[in-house]
This record gives sequence, C-alpha cells and structure tokens, in this order.
Amino acid sequence: MKRRERAVRDCADDAAFSEFEARSAGISALDGTSRLDELTKAAGFEFYLFSVFPRGDRTAFLENKLISNWPQSLVNFYEEADLFYCSRVVAVMKRTIMPVFCEEGPFGGNAANQENRRLNTMFQMHGLKHTFAFTLHDADLKQYIFAFSGARATPSREEAMMLLYGCMELLDTLPSDEKPEDRPSESLTRREIECLRWSAAGKSSDEIAIILDLSSHTVVGYLKSAMRKLDSVNRMQAVARAFRYRLL
Repeated sequence: MKRRERAVRDCADDAAFSEFEARSAGISALDGTSRLDELTKAAGFEFYLFSVFPRGDRTAFLENKLISNWPQSLVNFYEEADLFYCSRVVAVMKRTIMPVFCEEGPFGGNAANQENRRLNTMFQMHGLKHTFAFTLHDADLKQYIFAFSGARATPSREEAMMLLYGCMELLDTLPSDEKPEDRPSESLTRREIECLRWSAAGKSSDEIAIILDLSSHTVVGYLKSAMRKLDSVNRMQAVARAFRYRLL
C-alpha cells in the first residue's frame, strides 16, 4: 500500500501558471476572413492569425494555420524556420489561460542565434511589431490561437474583452467541416487513457500497475491497445497524439 501511495504522490506536480492582464479590442462576429478583418481594424491592429494550437506530432505552421492575412513571403519563411510550436508566444500560452501581449519577437524562439534574429527582423519589417494573443476552445474542446499584430500599444482591459468575445462568436459560428479533424478513429477506454496519463508522467508499466492496482501484463495490454487506436509505433508517440486529441 505504501508503494502505491508513494507512486501517486511522486507524480503530483504543481504546475506554475503565469497570470497576464487581459487587453485589446473588438465588436461582434460574422464569419471567416471578413470578420477577422473587421475585428482587427476595430482593435487598431493590422494583421491577424487564427490557427490550431500546435500539439504532439502536429507542429508545422502551415498545417495549423487556418486563416491569416500575413504576407505570403513571411508565411513561407516562417514555415521553413519551423519555430511556431516552440515560439515564445506559444510557450507563454501553454502556461496561462489569460491573453498575452508581446512587444518583441513573439513568434521567434528563445535561442539567441542568427536565424532567430533574422526572423524577428523580418516580422518587424512587415509591420508585425507587437502581438496580442489568446487561446480559445470550441464546443469539442479543440484549442485554437487568435493573434493580432501591429504597431499599437497594449490594449486596454475593455478592448481586450471586446476582441475576445468577438473571436468567441466567430469560433462558435465556424462550420465544423472547416475545422481540422482532431480525434482518433476509434475511441479509447477509460483504462487505456489512465495508463497513457501515467505513462506521460514518466511511470513504467510496473509503477502504473501499482497505482491502478492491476497486473503489469494488463497495463501493457492497455497501452498496446491505446497505441493501436492512436496509430502510434511507441508509447511516446501515443502520448503525444493523446495530448493532441485532448485525451490527457
């Protein structure tokens, strides 16, 4: 019993969440590009990006981007740089549910290398100097990023609430067939998800067996079944896809 309690306790992890002040502008909602154009102009920004939140094995910029008015040359360069999933703004939004305002290099990484400096310079040259961004999820719990860029200063709290609500309305009216399919072809059982969750926490099959009061053989069976349903070749890939599908 003590081994089981210790295994559970060892997995307890106090995640630190940074709080940010909500700020920016908006109106109501209609649909797609024209609606984002309206919201962006009303907020005093020039550029917008509406994308899926990058997760697991879905990290490339173009496979996540849904609607944007970024210059095509910038889109191409950013796709080649492959920094979206590890950009500063995405890293910050993984730690908070509050909107964030970035004044410098929000779409670049944290590395102080020449490519990163060149990328930040390119964003500045195209007019994407400051960025206000936040995440929203739809009724299916799929998570998205809304980012508005330009030269304006930090929006007020009231402006932020208006823009946030406008994007909520837009997301709610977006047809489901325009959203990427984000679920496995076959549903996972509760036990399979539990085993994946503990595997994601770094527990071995023997440790998971202690925690869930199962045999190691049974745990291995659940994990193999989960890997098959998630079309994965190993546990790490299965865990990554489970996070992508918001199963964990």
